[in-house]
Amino acid sequence: MSAVAIITILFVSAFTSGVSVFFVKRDNTRLLKLVLSFSGAYLFSITVLHLIPEVYHIHSAHDHTIGLFVLLGFLLQLGLEQLSHGIEHGHIHHSEKSHGIFPLGIMISLCLHAILEGMPLAGSQQGALTFGIALHHVPAAFALGSLLLNTSLSKKNITLLLTVFALMTPLGYLVSKAISSGGMGHIDQYFDRIMAVVIGIFLHISTTILFESGSADHHKFNKRKMIAVILGIAVSLLNFLVHPHAH
Repeated sequence: MSAVAIITILFVSAFTSGVSVFFVKRDNTRLLKLVLSFSGAYLFSITVLHLIPEVYHIHSAHDHTIGLFVLLGFLLQLGLEQLSHGIEHGHIHHSEKSHGIFPLGIMISLCLHAILEGMPLAGSQQGALTFGIALHHVPAAFALGSLLLNTSLSKKNITLLLTVFALMTPLGYLVSKAISSGGMGHIDQYFDRIMAVVIGIFLHISTTILFESGSADHHKFNKRKMIAVILGIAVSLLNFLVHPHAH
């Protein structure tokens, strides 16, 4: 997949999902939850099947510290969620607590989160990951747009902020591409550790999505959610069977 295609898909998915809050009802979140469940299962499967084996393949066989960086990424995402209040998981209800106040901490956290998400795209699983991250951004961008609508910002400024957010993952991809190609001095020797941190972030995000309890959901919806999860895993497995040794 070309760099232009990756950047376009990532930007369009986040931007269109964010600005859609101007045109659709914000309380209709069931479809978004199904998309979230699918993308969570897909991201988890891609991480386990491709990213973890790949980063251990890149890393020195005599150095067993790579797991520490995975753990660091997991803890980093835990910290970021204290600022974002879980908006990257499509949590819209938090917006009611900050009516009229610009959520600077949430915006910074989501942008940093989005940059880090784009970093694995410099690896071999570009197509598979681009698809998963783009889907993951649908509920996240929608939740951010909903939150910004509860502030005193104009539609023009909200659109500008959503544009900034939509550019962050493509930026992460470009930075990671420069690192992996050795275009940023000697930082490329730390690429495996950077990827390990991102893996930890992906593990936290995907498991949180998959194991969050939805006590208010009906049994029928839970069945649909399970189907979405199974489909997410199935698509990832299909990609693994087609490209089993893409290193």
